[in-house]
Amino acid sequence: MELEFRHGQLWLDGVTLNAVAEEVGTPAYVYSRSRIESNWRSYKRAFDARGHRLCYAVKANDNLSVLQLLVRQGAGFDIVSGGELERVLTVGADPALIVFSGVGKSAAEIERALQCGVGCLNVESAAELARVADIAERIGKTARFAIRVNPDIDPGTHPYIATGLKESKFGVPFPQARKLYAEALEHPWLSACGVACHIGSQLTSIAPMIEAVREVVHLAVELSSLGHPISHVDVGGGLGIRYADEHPPPVETLVEAVIKEVPEQFEIHMEPGRSVVGNAGVLLARVEYVKRSEAKNFVVVDAAMNDLLRPALYQAWHEVLRCSAAGPAEQAELCDVVGPVCESGDWLAQDRHLVATEGDLLAFSCAGAYGFVMSSNYNARPRPVEVLVEGDTFRIVRQRESVSDLMKSERELLRS
Repeated sequence: MELEFRHGQLWLDGVTLNAVAEEVGTPAYVYSRSRIESNWRSYKRAFDARGHRLCYAVKANDNLSVLQLLVRQGAGFDIVSGGELERVLTVGADPALIVFSGVGKSAAEIERALQCGVGCLNVESAAELARVADIAERIGKTARFAIRVNPDIDPGTHPYIATGLKESKFGVPFPQARKLYAEALEHPWLSACGVACHIGSQLTSIAPMIEAVREVVHLAVELSSLGHPISHVDVGGGLGIRYADEHPPPVETLVEAVIKEVPEQFEIHMEPGRSVVGNAGVLLARVEYVKRSEAKNFVVVDAAMNDLLRPALYQAWHEVLRCSAAGPAEQAELCDVVGPVCESGDWLAQDRHLVATEGDLLAFSCAGAYGFVMSSNYNARPRPVEVLVEGDTFRIVRQRESVSDLMKSERELLRS
């Protein structure tokens, strides 16, 4: 994505963001097709001829047009719900290239996945493996699975997205994993095709991931020697992007380090999400008011925590850019950028030096991942429109919700 000022306006690839907002309104999520495709190709190039499977983490951004772009790039998909399964099947994903992760798969979700021929179920507990076995036997479908092990490694990220610590709900300890694999070897409807791990999201250092990969590879080699048909090692995803002053390693550096640790006998499975779509999107918002007080200045915009939850939930930082260049007489002020939602936690940026006046268009950068997918209808607010920029054109890829959309599935109180 090329996000830059030209001729006094902020451009995304070949269009001005002001032109997008004038046509579709605000709030609006806007994505760059070229950046999504470029980010994906960087992973493909890094692996080159080494046996691998790239599965895009759908939870990062599940817009059907985004998923379709990735299908055309040959992507597999990492899903965590039955809804995500149906979304990727809708855009033509090959079920054999789908990995189904998550700690709480329902019986219906497992059965649907097995009936579809999903490539691998990443199992996260003894109870889940028992459920998978029962369903597989009942419907006569062999369940290909990998156990997600928990290596108890600190990924150095926000506690809410650290998933490889022993206190986390994710995965199982290595001793229990060995026991579960041994039990599965005796079950005619279970086939252990891999070993998996995922230690967290927004990783800015590869050292924790490589430490986890070494342990997983050791277990995979051990299981293979015991007769398990282990064909792949799943190293997870989680590579971070730069929001502010982070310095995540290049994709090539991560992939090269992983390849060095995994023997050729195992295919490498990796599930990037944020690093594919995060820096490919912005959230556009219009300034409603500038409110000044003795204690603090507030720029009140028409986007809120229901549209972009990351700041309120994770204290996340997104750069705020005015979409038109400031005039020579305009002065930046220290302010918080806040939304209309009736919560003190409804803020999108704090303590920023901004030039902003009523009616200005602002862009929140790096909003392509965990933006719209985490949005809600809190305060009866319709969710934003989504737009895809393709070169010097753009098109709506999800219509803005209306208030009537929010009410159409509800029923009025019966008359007394």
